[in-house]
Amino acid sequence: MAVNKVLVVDDSPADLANIKGIVSEAGCTVVTATNGAEAIAMAKSEKPELIFLDILMPDMDGFEACRKLGSDGATRNIPVVFVTSKGQKADRMWAHMQGGKDLVAKPFTPAQIIEQIKAF
Repeated sequence: MAVNKVLVVDDSPADLANIKGIVSEAGCTVVTATNGAEAIAMAKSEKPELIFLDILMPDMDGFEACRKLGSDGATRNIPVVFVTSKGQKADRMWAHMQGGKDLVAKPFTPAQIIEQIKAF
């Protein structure tokens, strides 16, 4: 499946803009959200083929958002890749347990983001 639309979720305007730019340059349509609740709403309305999701966000963190996406029939098949400063082995294991397909640690390179897009 070629990825055409990507949802990028991050509460940091700088990180959001950075990932959005990389994904756009890779030829994908980008939709954005700045928190977990907004991410769930955007995933349902926009139906992206991939979600890049930050973990540390106010109100609803990325782990909770991923669990909610995974338990909803409308969004359960959308792969989630966490993009976070939490890059320890335990964080990676927990991310997979929450339903994430992979984890890219910040700071990341454009190649790491593009590799994730190509993987799906």
